[in-house]
Amino acid sequence: MLDDTGRRPIAKIENLRVEFETKDGTVLGVENVSFKINPGETVCVVGESGSGKSVSSLSLMRLVEFGGGRIAGGRLLFDRSGAGEMDLAEASDDLMRTIRGNQIGMIFQEPMTSLNPVFTVGRQLTEGLRVHKGMTRAEAEARALELLRQVRIPEPERRLKQYPHELSGGMRQRVVIAIALACEPRLLIADEPTTALDVTIQAEILALIDRLKRETGTAVMFITHDMAVVAQMADRVVVMFRGNKVEEGTVEEIFENPRHDYTKSLLAAVPKLGEMTGKPAPEPMRLMGAKPGVEGPIDMRDGRTLLDVKNLVTRFAVKGGFFRRTVANVHAVEDVSFQIKFGETLSLVGESGCGKSSAGRSILRLVEPQSGEVWLDGQNVMDYGPSRLRQARRDMQMVFQDPFASLNPQMQLSDQVAEPLRNFDIARGSELADRVAQLFDRVELPRAFLRRYPHELSGGQRQRVAIARALALNPKLIIADEAVSALDVSVQAQVLNLIMELQAELGISILFISHDMAVVERVSHNVGVMYLGRIVEIGPRSAIFEDPRHDYTRALLKAVPIADPRKRKSDKDLNFKPIPSPIFPVGHEPGPSVYDEVAPGHLVLRG
Repeated sequence: MLDDTGRRPIAKIENLRVEFETKDGTVLGVENVSFKINPGETVCVVGESGSGKSVSSLSLMRLVEFGGGRIAGGRLLFDRSGAGEMDLAEASDDLMRTIRGNQIGMIFQEPMTSLNPVFTVGRQLTEGLRVHKGMTRAEAEARALELLRQVRIPEPERRLKQYPHELSGGMRQRVVIAIALACEPRLLIADEPTTALDVTIQAEILALIDRLKRETGTAVMFITHDMAVVAQMADRVVVMFRGNKVEEGTVEEIFENPRHDYTKSLLAAVPKLGEMTGKPAPEPMRLMGAKPGVEGPIDMRDGRTLLDVKNLVTRFAVKGGFFRRTVANVHAVEDVSFQIKFGETLSLVGESGCGKSSAGRSILRLVEPQSGEVWLDGQNVMDYGPSRLRQARRDMQMVFQDPFASLNPQMQLSDQVAEPLRNFDIARGSELADRVAQLFDRVELPRAFLRRYPHELSGGQRQRVAIARALALNPKLIIADEAVSALDVSVQAQVLNLIMELQAELGISILFISHDMAVVERVSHNVGVMYLGRIVEIGPRSAIFEDPRHDYTRALLKAVPIADPRKRKSDKDLNFKPIPSPIFPVGHEPGPSVYDEVAPGHLVLRG
């Protein structure tokens, strides 16, 4: 079956129907979905969590059956090299094993679950090459090293001998991508492959997939909820909503002339870099289905400083040798200083491993810094003993990146939000129940959810529970560590709205840790850019985004994908140098951070 241009599609989904059996009966995963993918073409399947986009890809790999699903109708046609077209829905398990990884490669969203924790990275990279390509160990190891270089992993020789838990999230995802590319598949299915990655690494991975597609004719099925990534990657776009395909067209048609209301709302929810230029401090964002809330930030800033961090240094020991002595130190946070005023947001941005999360945890003393001062409302937190520190944590709360990991799967949500109130003996009985219900109202969750468990909620709803718990003690400071990075774009917009409305209402100060520059531009009053443990540039939001002075800040901003298919980044735009190692021998003492003030409050690291 040839397409309009005389080419045979590599994959073709026809009238796919997938059902899941649950205790409440049969649930439809996808219903009557059809689309095709041609050689050398990228088809982006977009939609929010639960729209059926991942179910479509797992059906094509015949992995949906392992998750309790059943292909109840339709055909999954795949053009095997040398063997012609076949229906994968009818293929035997043995045949599917030879196709998976060899002719169809898959990049999963969550790298830790798709890597084996007990095997080294090298073993996992070489396995597919030896099984499918018949390579010797030496050939497979040489190819594995080449693949790690291709996905820009620093110190690749060392990484081959490491285990997945020893790598950062961004590095693990690059390993997963290297494994998927290893056998040069005819079809590459990428399921949210860059959701957890930094903007610079994301830009390079997208360029890498694009280059592979052009050079080898590989077809790419790219599943994402990030419309800026769609604009950068797609030739054609399939929009999914509640298990159905609601719109399909070329990338230009979808962005410039969307027909379906859902497509229009998806595009409207995308935070665009530069849209805050010339605007005052952050305002809540309007979105179809979101509650309007507070019209703008109430000015609760009286100019007083709430948090004053001075010369913070945090290092982690690297143990080695027979006696597990400290042989080196990871310089995670190096001479970091900044201030946050009452009712303001400072964002720390940078790539994985730059030290931004370590800085946030050091302020709360979840990890102990080597030196420095953390002044919270006039008191130095570093001087506190255990009981005083426990009291101080009433004023400082944290919202983590992964709400599923930070909530207890065995406790009802009402108990989890009530826990801080119980711990500090603030409320009991009916007063406690009322406070918890009010907190649910505040984060716009129905009270019916009080009796639910974390697994019964979506990612965005779980993150709202985490925010409600953080608000329970009326803190002065919230540290939000990548709090919206794993959420769908419209859910992300709603959670950001919520955070900004709560700030406007309650006058909370926020340290917002993120790698998403468009989100940072929307929520920040001030921005600090981190690189290798140091703040390289810090200043008002408008100064950082409209007049970046440090080379690294400029590179970060250049890498942000733009939600416009006519403004795609080319390879030459993405000229990043590999990040040097932050590991130094014991006794190494780097010099202090020295800044030039290029404008009032706008500081740039010298040298």
